[in-house]
Amino acid sequence: MSPEELQTLAHLRRARDLIDRDYAKPLDVPTMAARAFMSPAHFSRQFRAAYGETPYSYLMTRRIERAMALLRTGMSVTDACMAVGCTSLGSFSSKFSEVVGMTPTDYRAREHEAVRAMPDCIAKQRTRPVRSKA
Repeated sequence: MSPEELQTLAHLRRARDLIDRDYAKPLDVPTMAARAFMSPAHFSRQFRAAYGETPYSYLMTRRIERAMALLRTGMSVTDACMAVGCTSLGSFSSKFSEVVGMTPTDYRAREHEAVRAMPDCIAKQRTRPVRSKA
């Protein structure tokens, strides 16, 4: 890799770290792009090329991942939605169903004893939502 490509990856990592850390805060592409020192359009293209999904898709996946953990503790769907930074319960439920394959209510009602028995580092890896590349 050239020095320029390494620098671009470092800047993209800064933006991805922002998403991972501040997923519950209001984040938009211009804010993420500013962290990467890029224009929003260039940032979106570079992020997708590097990580295989758009910045917004990555943000929503992180939010759903955290909501899954909250729902496993018995938190209500509405409270989990708001806790992860989503403001529309309908949009959250639709996106959750798309990513996880079931509604948040159905996910919350499922048995999660096996996940509770796992060490946190393993549980996080095993329950991470994976978007289909359709």
